[in-house]
Amino acid sequence: MKILVIHGPNLNLLGEREPEVYGTETLTEIDGRLRAHAQTLGVEMETFQSNHEGEIIDRIQAAARQGADRCDAVIINPGGYTHTSVALRDAVLGAGLPTVEVHLSNIHARESFRRESLLAPVCRGQIVGLGSRGYLLALEALSGD
Repeated sequence: MKILVIHGPNLNLLGEREPEVYGTETLTEIDGRLRAHAQTLGVEMETFQSNHEGEIIDRIQAAARQGADRCDAVIINPGGYTHTSVALRDAVLGAGLPTVEVHLSNIHARESFRRESLLAPVCRGQIVGLGSRGYLLALEALSGD
């Protein structure tokens, strides 16, 4: 099994951007913990980060096709695109892959514009507010499929 982990816009700044909201762990540290956990679960894992909506959509579409980029499931933290991107929602829906949406902070307890996820209805599940542990839980959930 191969799981793709997608980190959306501004997540490359983890550890320095709003640590009171997103914590002090860097994206490199999170990815390292994920890789180690994936290995213990016996699954292959790939990570991808982009600040560009089109690149994220392209990667999701590639994950659903045959070839080297093919994956069996997706974990996505769409960042700000959670609340704005119909195109990203359509890409997740169109890919047809089991997908779990993850957010470090509890988006439902933040500003009103952050409370609605356009992706949640097309994902298998959503994990919010548990910091980077949410990624590990998503990995466990998808690896059991």
